[in-house]
Amino acid sequence: MRVWKAAAAVAVVAIVGGVLYGVFGSTQPVRIDPADRAQVDLGRKLYVEACASCHGANLEGQPNWQKRLPNGRLPAPPHDASGHTWHHPDIDLFRVTKLGPAAYPTGYETDMPAFGDRLSDAEIAAILAYIKSTWPPEIRARHDRLNAAKAEGR
Repeated sequence: MRVWKAAAAVAVVAIVGGVLYGVFGSTQPVRIDPADRAQVDLGRKLYVEACASCHGANLEGQPNWQKRLPNGRLPAPPHDASGHTWHHPDIDLFRVTKLGPAAYPTGYETDMPAFGDRLSDAEIAAILAYIKSTWPPEIRARHDRLNAAKAEGR
């Protein structure tokens, strides 16, 4: 009888976990490697298709990206070294790209759409690898340290 109850409990946990994954999806990024030429090339292609219309063909962002629009939202920021993308760890960049407004605190207004229904996790990672590949070495080094600190829970 105990074995049956234990098996039932494991099955319930697995089913609930599967349902939650299906509803919310993974928010843990796959490998993001700006040194991986194939990943970066795929990311460049996907960036042009999915991101450039707002963030610029050259990752330059929208004009006056730090000044709120009349609706209270901010224009799309640049993803090059002049922006603040590199101030955020990979996990946060991945979540914002995948989940859009759901990645932000309740009440935060943003025009950033969710791409989780249009791009796979690997495709989101490729776009981030492309963006990171354009940063100067000192910015990438700072970003690597930020990722390491986040991984350590600091």
